[in-house]
Formats: sequence, structure tokens, C-alpha cells
Amino acid sequence: MIDPRKQRYFYGMMAGFGAISLSILLFFLLYRLQGVGKLLGELSAILAPFIYGGVMAYLLRPLCNALEAFFQMHFAKKLKRFANAAAVFSSLVIGILVVYALLTMVLPQLVNSVVTLWNSLPGKMEQLIGWAGSTFGEDEHLVSFFNENYQTYFKDIDTWVRENVIPQVSNIVSGVGTSVVRVMKFLYNILIGLIVAIYVLHGRKRFGRQAVLIVRSAFPDRWAELILEEAKFVDRMFGGFIDGKIMDSAIVGVLCYVGCSALRIPNALLVSVLVGVTNIIPFFGPVIGAVPATLLILIESPMKALWFVIFVLVLQQLDGNVIGPKILGNRTGLSGFWVMFAIILFGGLWGIVGMIICVPLFAVIYDTVRRLVIRGLRKKDHMELWEEYRSTFPDTDEVKK
Repeated sequence: MIDPRKQRYFYGMMAGFGAISLSILLFFLLYRLQGVGKLLGELSAILAPFIYGGVMAYLLRPLCNALEAFFQMHFAKKLKRFANAAAVFSSLVIGILVVYALLTMVLPQLVNSVVTLWNSLPGKMEQLIGWAGSTFGEDEHLVSFFNENYQTYFKDIDTWVRENVIPQVSNIVSGVGTSVVRVMKFLYNILIGLIVAIYVLHGRKRFGRQAVLIVRSAFPDRWAELILEEAKFVDRMFGGFIDGKIMDSAIVGVLCYVGCSALRIPNALLVSVLVGVTNIIPFFGPVIGAVPATLLILIESPMKALWFVIFVLVLQQLDGNVIGPKILGNRTGLSGFWVMFAIILFGGLWGIVGMIICVPLFAVIYDTVRRLVIRGLRKKDHMELWEEYRSTFPDTDEVKK
């Protein structure tokens, strides 16, 4: 029979050893933070094909599941075993065709719009100066301000191009060579990523079962249930939010193109792409896309730029109050303050990618903290504090399950 006192000593010794080990590990990570970050960067560069493939497989998984269910219903009994393979192949082909169609429609017109805009920039600036003079009157200070600044900046750009860009042909060629290598490496990662995505999609059910077996074998039943439940919640949060946000942004981009074409706004496709792509970023996305788009239109026609601003405000109200809630619902339950906090925090850490995934990621963190608070209050028999909080603030932030 095991002595309970010795057992307590043993558990206390193991807890102390674990605490000391975690403290040493935390100190090492903080002391060598730069080296750890460099190591993680090198590791992510090596595993880039698997990261790309995993992302592609995760985005295509809902389509693949739907196609597999469709094939299971309509295939003959002898062909049902090929339903998964047919779904993987079909979803990958559909995804590639969608990306190819978007690139085919957008890239040529996008390049043409940029080149045309650059070539017409001097004449448009002269028209802008003339419009400012006719609108605000022949104010000598205003006209001289436009003329002096425009001529100074344009001459500075022209001088910089002539003195720095043109003579350094070797540097340009070297830079082009480096860019070509980077592009080729990116294409290589995408190609290998497609192969990885095929394997991940084909074995998605097996990988899921393997993950469940690992969790069940490593943790007690109560902890295993909590971990699996949280994993399902994270999957619903990220998958639902990102897929819904992509669909929402695509609808906004199409509506923006239709509206800009109806209003005869110049560079309608370029402007719509800016508005649609940046709409993926929550909260700040409409502003990020509308500002450069307005400046592009302002060069062509100041009055149409004003109409565009009004149209974008109406479109964003439509998206925020009708389209977005219909597609996304209240998936995160976060208030505007926490959304802004998450965008600033993760955007500063990880850039554009952080701004895209910040809302579902912070929603998971927020929900975890909420659960820990409720658990602590329950253990200390203070649940009346939580009920009082909920009654005082009935619209409290709560992630929808």
C-alpha cells in the first residue's frame, strides 16, 4: 500500500521540478528571443510548401466535403469508394479555375490601368490645378502652392530616375535576378503546396482521427474532452469567419464594380479590386481601400471622387448591416473595441496576415479567458458575481457557440 504522505511529497517534488524547469525554459526563451525568432523564421521558410498546402486544403475543405457527400449520393455502389478522390480532384480543379479566372480578368486590366494612369499623370495634375483654380478662385497663393509643389516633386522624381535608376543598370539587373529567384521559389512552394494539399484533403479524415487518438492517449478523459471541444470551436471560428469574409469581400467587390461602372467612375476595375481585397481586413479594411482608390479617381475627376466616396459609404453601410450579418452572423461576439485592439496588435506583429486572422484568433483567446474566469468564480463559489455582471451588461461580449 502506498503511503499517502510519501505520495504527497512525491507530487510536491514533481510540481516543484516542473515549475523550476518551466522557469528556466521561459528565461532561455526571453534571453535568446532574437535567436528563437530567427530559428522559427528559418523553419517556416523550410516548411513553406506545407504551410501553403495546409492553408489551401483548409480553405478547400468545405467544398471538398460537400462534393464528397454529393458523389456518395449519386455514384453507383461500386464507385462510392472513389467519391473522396473525385471530391479532392474536383475541389482542387475548381479552386485553380477560380484563381485563374480572377487573374485573367483582373491582371491585364490592372496593369493597363496603372500604365495609363502613370502616362496621363502630368496632364491630370495640370487639370487638377486648373480645376482648383476655377473652383476656389484665382488665389495666387493657392495656385503658386500647387504649381511649385507639383513641379518640384515631379522634377525630383524625374531627376532621381535619371541620376540613380538609369546609370545603375547592373544593380537593376541584379535586383531583377534576385526578384526572379524569389518568384521562382514562390512558384515552387505553391506547386509543392498543391501536392501537399492533395494529400491533406485526401487524408483529412484519417488525420482527424489520428489527432483524436493522440489527445485521448496523452490526457485524462476530462482534459481530452476540453481540448477536443476547444479544437472544434477554433475550427468553426477560423473556418467560418475566413470563408465567410472571403465571400463577403467578393460580393462587395462585385457590387463596387457594378456601381462604379454605372457612375462612370474611372479605373472602375482597379478601384473595385482595391475595395474588395481590403474589405477582408475587418474594421479598417474599407478605409484602407477607399483612401488610395479615392486618390486615383481624384486625379481623373474631383467630382467623381466625391461621388465615389458617397457610394463607398453607402456600400459599406450595406455590407455592415445587411450583407456581412447575413453571411457571417455574430460569429465572434467581440465588440468594436476588442476588434480594433486585435487588428492593431496582430497587425503590428504579423502585418497583413495578422490583420486578416486577428478577429477569429482574438475571439478564441477571449473565449478561453472567459471560461477561465467562470471556472475560477465557480471554484470559489462566487458565481453570483458573474450573474450580476451578466444582468448589468446584458449585451456583454460572448463568443457564439
